[in-house]
Amino acid sequence: MSGSDKDLQCRELIAKAVCGKGHKFSSTTHTIIPSQTPSTILGCWIINTNFQAEKVGDAVEVSGTYDVNLWFSFANNTQTEVKRETVKFSVLVPLTFFDKNCRGDLEIVARAIEQPKCVKAELSGGGTITVRVESEFAVEVIGETKVCVVVCNNCDDKDFHLLGDFEENSDEFDDFDSSTLLDELD
Repeated sequence: MSGSDKDLQCRELIAKAVCGKGHKFSSTTHTIIPSQTPSTILGCWIINTNFQAEKVGDAVEVSGTYDVNLWFSFANNTQTEVKRETVKFSVLVPLTFFDKNCRGDLEIVARAIEQPKCVKAELSGGGTITVRVESEFAVEVIGETKVCVVVCNNCDDKDFHLLGDFEENSDEFDDFDSSTLLDELD
């Protein structure tokens, strides 16, 4: 390694990074009241899911809507109808970690790991239908954070190598373990 240890310095960089993460599985029950008294449930689908997310305290709230399409028979199974109902939902996703040193405007990214789907639809008393919907959301909080890196004043030196000579097209990089780098510099 060219240069001496005193040529090494620490420098702080500001970078955008994931400062928080979380995910949550949820199950919700909705009651649908069709215009006709249902005899049999023939199918139930969840479509047109739309959602947004915002940070609320130590969690991220994912809220939005989806359409419940419920196909059922009525009049002693002689006729069918599809009842479509737009339903609002809200899921509070706890953050499994959050770096409170994160600064700047936070960007909240939410995605559905498991899109909302009907797992059970059953007849209830009084001509109503109970629909159970399951979903899973993952969230990330992105913001600015400080990263401390070791830098060298002699980086223009062509003979600069930290752990030995590596050929650029070599497989040696595949076995490189950066955790040993700091141990060798001490």
